[in-house]
Amino acid sequence: MIRVDAVWLAVQPLDMRLGTEAALARVVTVFGAAHPHHAYLFANRRANRMKALVHDGIGVWLAARRLNAGKFVWPADGTSTLSLSRTQFDALVLGLPWQRLGEAGIIRVI
Repeated sequence: MIRVDAVWLAVQPLDMRLGTEAALARVVTVFGAAHPHHAYLFANRRANRMKALVHDGIGVWLAARRLNAGKFVWPADGTSTLSLSRTQFDALVLGLPWQRLGEAGIIRVI
């Protein structure tokens, strides 16, 4: 399996017709570089399709996922990129509200 140490999410939509080379160019444009063992996630404008580009240290892998019903929970255009934990990534891929996991989901006494 491919080792993934960090997962990054691009907020701006990606044209799902783009192939590996164009998606890699978009990663470099948005994130500055494609680091080994990092995954970069993009969604289309309707947020029902997602592409993940992973640099394994030798080459790049491009995977796609489509939801038959519903949408991926994608952030608004507040920032251009976000870092996700593994738990948040797992929830995102399933279409669950991943923003509520991790630090954002902690209940504290005010």
